[in-house]
Order: sequence, then C-alpha cells, then structure tokens
Amino acid sequence: AIKKLIYIHRAIYIYIHTYTTMAEKQVMVVGLDDSNHSFYALEWTLDNFFNPPQSSSFRLIILHAKTAPTSVIGLAGPGSGDVIPLVEADIKKAAERVVEKAKETCNSKSVTDFTVEVVEGDARNVMCDSVDKYHASVLVLGSHGYGAFKRAVLGSVSDYCSHNANCSVMIVKKPKTKP
Repeated sequence: AIKKLIYIHRAIYIYIHTYTTMAEKQVMVVGLDDSNHSFYALEWTLDNFFNPPQSSSFRLIILHAKTAPTSVIGLAGPGSGDVIPLVEADIKKAAERVVEKAKETCNSKSVTDFTVEVVEGDARNVMCDSVDKYHASVLVLGSHGYGAFKRAVLGSVSDYCSHNANCSVMIVKKPKTKP
C-alpha cells in the first residue's frame, strides 16, 4: 500500500509539475528602440533562448518606449503647438518601423509566439513598469556602448534598469566590428 501511495504521489507530482510548467511560462521582456544595438539584443535573445522556438520556457514580450511629443519639443514657447502634430506623427512612424522590424526579426527566426507593445513614456520607467506589469523574470536590453561621460550626461536606460527593475537584467553588447 505504501508503494502504491508513493507511486500515486509521484504521478500526481509529475502531472502537476508538467501542467504548471506548460501553462505558466516565465516572461522575458526585450526593450527595443530604433538602434542597431537593441535589434542585435533581440536577435541574440531569439538565437539563445528561442531556438528552436517551440522549446522555449519563456513568453516573449517586445517593448518599445515611445517618446512623448512634449518631451521632444520641450518648453518651446508660443507657436510650439503648431509643431506638436508634426512631431507626434514622426514619433508614431518611428514606433511603427520598430514594431514592423521586430515582427520581421521574430518571423525570420520562426518565432511566432510573441507580443509587441508600444508604451508612451520615458524608456527607463516604461521598462521597469512593464517588468512589474508582466511579472517578468528577465529584462533584456541592448547596450549602446556609451562611455562614462556620455552615460552621465545622457542617462543610460540599461544602467537605470539594472538598478531599479524587479527582475534580472541582461544587457547584450554588440561586438565591435574590426576595421
């Protein structure tokens, strides 16, 4: 009777374990902007975590932070209201290009189970908020390769996220090309 109970216990455990593993994949968020560095990070992620695509233990969320038009224009003063629609249209087109390129990249690697989301706001906050929203296990970002001075002046999304995101952050650096 004890062996039978242990066998039943193991069978139930295996069934439950298999069910939760298939139903509850971990979430991986990949942050994209329109740079080659971020698309390299996406390709690297697809090659290393979604190859072959069916065997991945992650659910893929691709995230683009769209800049607010007012943050691009700043406090331009009177007459700046005329410029906002033009800037807004340009930002929208750039976001559409990023989304389309992300879809093409995933499809070229035979990855079909992914979500692409565009969120307006500062990239640092958008990435960290999305990690919380999706309960992500990993946030993947490309490295622009800025030096200490540029990082200090411009701010680094990857540096901010590595200190503030509530998950592991993987920063993928594109190898330097040899002259």
